[in-house]
Amino acid sequence: MKDVILTPEGYENLKQELEILRTDKRREIADRIRVARAFGDIAENAEYDDAKNAQAMLEHKIAQLEERLLDARVINTGDIDTSVVSIGSVVRLRDVDAKATVEYHIVGSAEANPSEHKLANDSPVGRAILGRKKGETVEVSTPRGGLLKFKIMEIKAA
Repeated sequence: MKDVILTPEGYENLKQELEILRTDKRREIADRIRVARAFGDIAENAEYDDAKNAQAMLEHKIAQLEERLLDARVINTGDIDTSVVSIGSVVRLRDVDAKATVEYHIVGSAEANPSEHKLANDSPVGRAILGRKKGETVEVSTPRGGLLKFKIMEIKAA
């Protein structure tokens, strides 16, 4: 499995999610299975089959999160070099053509969330700006074949 890179906040969020899945969600599914068994013959019981499928998917998700946490490398905010863009950096970019400025927190792919301006290090923009310095302009190919140009305006630790 590839290295899972997380911020301290991302690591804590994964731990909390895992705890909820192990406790509350397992209990909910166990209750669904118990209720479905009460309907009688489990050989032709759609509710029982659905609950057992949900249980299998939950256990798979729990195993994935446990593996992620075991393989996780937590980036300490004190270790972030602000002279270049790296995981853990907060970067202000200016879209050269649209003349719009946006700020992104560069994170590992496990905690990327564009709606929260958390950009994955292995996304097209993330790959283009990693290791670059303030003042540099980078070009990013879009999936549709276009080209975006971003100027790195500021780099700071999260």
